[in-house]
Amino acid sequence: MRTFGAVVVAAVLILIGVTLSNVDLGVAVVWPWFVVAGVVAALSGVVEQVNSGTGKLATVAGGLVGLSVWFLGWVPEATPGYELWPWGLILGGPVLAVVLALAAHKHGGTRGLIGRWSRRARRNGGVASRWQIWRVASKRAMRRKAKVLKPSLRRLMWWSRRRVPVTEYATAIAKVGHQRIWSPCEDVTLRFGGPRSGKTGELACRILDAPGAVIATSTRTDLISLTSELREAKAGPTFVFNSSGLGKLPSTITFDPLTGCTDPVTATHRAGDLLAGEGGSDEREHWVAQARRVLATLLHAAALAELDMAEVAEWVADPEGSADEVLRLLRRSPEPSFATAAQQFFTTNDRTRSSITTTIMPALGWLTDPTAKAAAHRGSFDVAELLESRATVYMLGAQEGHTAPLVAALTAHLAREARRIANESPGGRLDPALTLVLDEAALICPVPLDDWTADMGGRNVTIHIGAQSRAQLRARWGDTGCDAIMTNSATVLILAGARASDDLQAYSLLTSDRHELVESEDAGGRITGRTPQRVPVLSPGQIAQLPELHAVIVRRGMPAAVGKLQMAWKRGDVKALERRERWEDLADVWSTRWARWVELRENAAFRFGAVMDAAGVRVEQWMQRYQEWTARRRAERTAAVSEQAEPGQGVVLGTTVRLDQTPLKVLEAEVDDQLSRLNHRNGDDAPGGDR
Repeated sequence: MRTFGAVVVAAVLILIGVTLSNVDLGVAVVWPWFVVAGVVAALSGVVEQVNSGTGKLATVAGGLVGLSVWFLGWVPEATPGYELWPWGLILGGPVLAVVLALAAHKHGGTRGLIGRWSRRARRNGGVASRWQIWRVASKRAMRRKAKVLKPSLRRLMWWSRRRVPVTEYATAIAKVGHQRIWSPCEDVTLRFGGPRSGKTGELACRILDAPGAVIATSTRTDLISLTSELREAKAGPTFVFNSSGLGKLPSTITFDPLTGCTDPVTATHRAGDLLAGEGGSDEREHWVAQARRVLATLLHAAALAELDMAEVAEWVADPEGSADEVLRLLRRSPEPSFATAAQQFFTTNDRTRSSITTTIMPALGWLTDPTAKAAAHRGSFDVAELLESRATVYMLGAQEGHTAPLVAALTAHLAREARRIANESPGGRLDPALTLVLDEAALICPVPLDDWTADMGGRNVTIHIGAQSRAQLRARWGDTGCDAIMTNSATVLILAGARASDDLQAYSLLTSDRHELVESEDAGGRITGRTPQRVPVLSPGQIAQLPELHAVIVRRGMPAAVGKLQMAWKRGDVKALERRERWEDLADVWSTRWARWVELRENAAFRFGAVMDAAGVRVEQWMQRYQEWTARRRAERTAAVSEQAEPGQGVVLGTTVRLDQTPLKVLEAEVDDQLSRLNHRNGDDAPGGDR
């Protein structure tokens, strides 16, 4: 209330001063002092609201310096006390400078930074504010990094860059209120969600929004049905690698794991791809490393002889019987160490050799599946052309996992070639970016994500990972690998359906904590006080009870937020495609019905014509009989007239007519008329009036 009174007094005094400045009176020369008094009154109200002593001192010093500058620059020299105001600058200037220097030091240090974080968290309840979202994850934030994310934009002026859609180098992953959370193409996104939590629908949006080529893995055909037609219309061709035969979809591309294995380095990488995700304990990791080394030599030998993977499986099943052949083939290798490694494998003791072959065999288990074996038929495709055409490759795998090594080998081959091409591109990045959408990555695509998530983003290989829980990641990549994937993911989405207590506790820790006033009550239930207490922003129970299609968003550089995810089947372009397909189906149905109706009409016309022809024949026969009957009746009547007429007693009246030119009714009328006249005459001539 005192502050409000000070503001009112200040306004009145300043108004009086301004009014006197326009009045031509002798007393008006003191008008600047009314303004000074008003400013002093306003400063007193401000000082009352400031809590810290440094802030009060800075307010007073700033007001003194401001009034001194105003008084010396704009006030007439004839004003009483004009000569005193230079002392305001002399005294207030140094004080203000010292106070500002101390404030800058305090604001720029660690203490000031943490203090600002704490105050901001208290204001926003520990969640991301609109300002923080706009600063870190908005379209504007993405445009600020456009020249780095898309090297081809470096040659454009800023107004030309603004015309380039943000979707060329970023993707919108969620919506918080009326703001969208964007993720740049260099970031890794990780989402956890149980079955039917919307994970696949959200990942389908990442495929549709991808600016360049896409490699998508899944255990179902949903991604293909949701995105293939739109991707082919907007981006480029689509291909399917279905080693498990899911949905009876045929594979349109094939991949032979021996492709490129004539190079020893490629053979080493391919062996690691086939045995990826086979880690575990230290002893297990030791045998996996030995198996990779041996498998690399066998792949290299088979590639040199242009054999197939079935031969490799036979060599693994019978090491003693295949030793001579493998060593003979490896003599062609440019790398002598491969022959040495093979020699060590074949000459080692049976127990060690058996452990190595036992480790290798699961990586070749897909050879027993005819569908997978057909998908691994010898063939080749150009990865550079795939990137250039912005193609989409869908890789399907069953949850049983026997085809996972084959899917992982193809995925790793594509990603490794893309990384090589990126190294040769301007800026060391792909333009446009390659997008990896790995749905159920732990089940069907055990590539080394712990390494890829740390390296691929800088080459514009965007990785979107979908998993059911942290336990899945730990089971596939171990505790260290799971922690690495979590750390390297710039955005973590926690969808509905989480139930594991360890996971819920870990997710709650990711959201940080906030201050909450806890009420204290006495024995009678009356509130006796409120004590601040730190609690999680989102408790494990709240995360477990997330509503459908919502997710907790943990984004690098800003506090946690709860947003709504967009499902692919709710997008405008997907709905437009569905409407078009429905209209096409209706058009097919109506065209079929029209063709059927035309056919029925033609059949009806034919039958009607046949009926009319038959009716015409019947009518013609009836007319002929009618004419015969008419002629016969006419003849009978003529004969009757002739019989009744006697010679010498009368005159027979007759008229000659042409039957072919006189109508029948006219003839009958004439005949009846003649008969009646004849009867009348005969009656008159009969004796005794007998007629």
